[in-house]
Amino acid sequence: MLIIPAIDLRDGRCVRLKQGRKDDVTEYEGDPIEVAKGFQNQGAQWLHVVDLDGAFAESNSTNRQKLKSIVEAVNVPVQFGGGLRRFTDVEQALQLGVSRVVIGTLAVESPEILRTLLDSFGSDRLVVGIDAKSDQVVIRGWEESQPISALDLARDVVRAGVKRIIYTDVARDGMLDGPNFEMTRMMAHESGASVTASGGVSSLEDIKRLKKLEDSGVDSLIVGRAIYEKRFTLEEAIRAANE
Repeated sequence: MLIIPAIDLRDGRCVRLKQGRKDDVTEYEGDPIEVAKGFQNQGAQWLHVVDLDGAFAESNSTNRQKLKSIVEAVNVPVQFGGGLRRFTDVEQALQLGVSRVVIGTLAVESPEILRTLLDSFGSDRLVVGIDAKSDQVVIRGWEESQPISALDLARDVVRAGVKRIIYTDVARDGMLDGPNFEMTRMMAHESGASVTASGGVSSLEDIKRLKKLEDSGVDSLIVGRAIYEKRFTLEEAIRAANE
């Protein structure tokens, strides 16, 4: 089980949202570049960076500059998402040096562009983020609900050639209430994709429970607020994932 620490950017600052609400922001101390270096020093093998301003369709040039600086400052691969809704958005993010991009809204609204992206960059560099409330997909910074279930979308994108999905139960994200274990398992089992779990991890026990889903295809986990609020350290999380 791979542990991937998250860095969420809002106007160049390191923050976390509760349930994706842009009016419920907690800002954390530390420059995002130094946070990224710290995660690398603690053993991170990947970093997950999100441009929240881009996700909310707000000005995000400061975040993109921070992203570029993070990529240049660390030696581990960076996974990046937030506001990538056109072919050129994905292309530009890859040109900044990220190892793979995460798309969400685009996969729902423009499946033909998703297929073009897969043809152009390959499935190793493209991940689909499926965010859901009560199993209904939400897009555009989690502000718009869509008439498709998370599982149906997972099946659709896998048929298009996607190999990895990041699944987030929005109701649990940033709440420290534990992940949606059953839906995370079903996401992997029903789609056949490798699944990265995201949202709600609050304890080392949560990590140990998710590790039991590896046989279903859940092979990695994004952790954010629990680390920032010192519920456990990244090093402790990595040890728990490897036990």
